[in-house]
Amino acid sequence: MTAIELRGVTKEFPSVTAVSDLDLTVEEGEVYGFLGPNGAGKSTTIDMVLDLVRPTEGTVTVLGRDATADSVAIRRRTGVLPDGFSVYDRLSGRRHVEFAIESKEADAEADPVLERVGLLEDADRKAGGYSKGMRQRLALAMALVGEPDLLILDEPSSGLDPAGVKDMREIVAAEAARGATVFFSSHVLAQVEAVCDRVGILREGELVAEDSIEGLREAVGDGETLEVAVDDATDAVVDAVRAVEGVSRVEADGAMLRVSCDPGVKTRVIAAAEDAGAVVDDFHTEEASLEDLFLAYTEGEAAPTGREDAATGEVDA
Repeated sequence: MTAIELRGVTKEFPSVTAVSDLDLTVEEGEVYGFLGPNGAGKSTTIDMVLDLVRPTEGTVTVLGRDATADSVAIRRRTGVLPDGFSVYDRLSGRRHVEFAIESKEADAEADPVLERVGLLEDADRKAGGYSKGMRQRLALAMALVGEPDLLILDEPSSGLDPAGVKDMREIVAAEAARGATVFFSSHVLAQVEAVCDRVGILREGELVAEDSIEGLREAVGDGETLEVAVDDATDAVVDAVRAVEGVSRVEADGAMLRVSCDPGVKTRVIAAAEDAGAVVDDFHTEEASLEDLFLAYTEGEAAPTGREDAATGEVDA
């Protein structure tokens, strides 16, 4: 059974089509990263999965049920950490979690989940006095209530310090190991890359790429970046390197050239730089980051021709 399935989903608002003919499948038990620049339709898609808005066309199925007809049953099996979570200032952290337990009719106790997110010692404080990171931990605790089959985490690391981010990452891994499905959206692409099995990238309401990180690297033809340290990265040197067949992008930063290229042309890149008058001091290669891949898919360098079967730095999602 798939955990989330959208088929032919379009969502139109009076002035804009937010999502267009979207097909999306999240398999049961996987950690799926959902990315998109501002205005891509990512939030609208999440809202349709949660039945907060209804699609204009198409079907949304969650945990084997129709998202519209069976929304109450789905919510009992789903944990949600929303972006921009607001606490009830006068209620304690413990009361927030107890409210989540009551709402889901879960057979659970508040203390174990509060301890899991590092809030047990502050559980009886009013949440209005919590820091932003503590509020984020509280939202995560409420999402974890009842061992949900599906976790939807929208910007889960927002406001967390490095220790909190590490804890969040470990919780995601533990939930996946338990068999839960995690639908994970984040501005922080390094977090997505660290925890996700697959990534989907939305652009202008359409899914333009969907694969593992390695699959996206292969599909975009940007599997490696060659970094070349030179004495002076002049315009002539940059132009000479850019003219090498198999080079897709060249960036100059002081005395460093960053060259996205096919693996077989590295020696030609170095030779071209030297022929243009540069002295090459050093060079090495690194794999393309998820940020590189995101920019390639969303800024047109890997412009799609429909859905790509092979195919979260920070971006504004």
